[in-house]
Amino acid sequence: MEAMPCHSQRLGPRPHDEPVATAGGGTRLIRFAEPGEDSGCPSPDNSSSSSSSNGVAAAIPAAEGGAAPLGPQLKLLPMNDQLRELQTIIRDKKSSRGDFVFSADRLIRLVVEEGLNQLPYTECTVTTPTGHKYEGVRFEKGNCGVSIMRSGEAMEQGLRDCCRSIRIGKILIQSDEETQRAKVYYAKFPPDIYRRKVLLMYPILSTGNTVIEAVKVLVEHGVQPSVIILLSLFSTPHGAKSIIQEFPEITILTTEVHPVAPTHFGQKYFGTD
Repeated sequence: MEAMPCHSQRLGPRPHDEPVATAGGGTRLIRFAEPGEDSGCPSPDNSSSSSSSNGVAAAIPAAEGGAAPLGPQLKLLPMNDQLRELQTIIRDKKSSRGDFVFSADRLIRLVVEEGLNQLPYTECTVTTPTGHKYEGVRFEKGNCGVSIMRSGEAMEQGLRDCCRSIRIGKILIQSDEETQRAKVYYAKFPPDIYRRKVLLMYPILSTGNTVIEAVKVLVEHGVQPSVIILLSLFSTPHGAKSIIQEFPEITILTTEVHPVAPTHFGQKYFGTD
């Protein structure tokens, strides 16, 4: 009996799909935006037309002010009205804390799901209850999450909702009162984190300094930047550019790149505003 193909199975690579080698020796396809697609930060009057038609995060082609392209390391979720509404509620100073947290949790879940979609998988065949063979995929093991405290902890439950048994480490980074530079105060990871792919969670990228220090700590523990996927809700152009310039191999996944980031996120989410 011929196996049933997965519904979304790709019959062949598109011209702009890029094969990426996986740990198991196979390959997977990473999809990038088509040439000519507006995959940058959309304005309110063109949010519908700038969405990626294939529902996959699109690469951001350029940095702020028409600077040199940042490359495919920076990816945006495809824009739609639901995403724009969640962003609006989070940015609106009149939003109640209940509405804020509800919308933030929804947005976090969307980012986490797409982050998981960036991880490598292997093809497999299973048998259905009716005896048919089904060609599907199975994610490779060896992943973990790391949250940058405190605001990054808001994203932990969203990751656990998708991966019940995933291990999550923590990093606490604060600005030194005298030098105003980011300083690491606490770090706890799975002992074999150097073998794992890391989903680094930090909702707001403003200057990028906190994330840069966090990645340095991960590198000190043997983690290669190429296996780190930074999950973020909002980013400024400067923040994303700073991180990619420091670590060109890292992947950043976010919903919006805008000069003004909602820096009140952590205080309002945890009710300390």
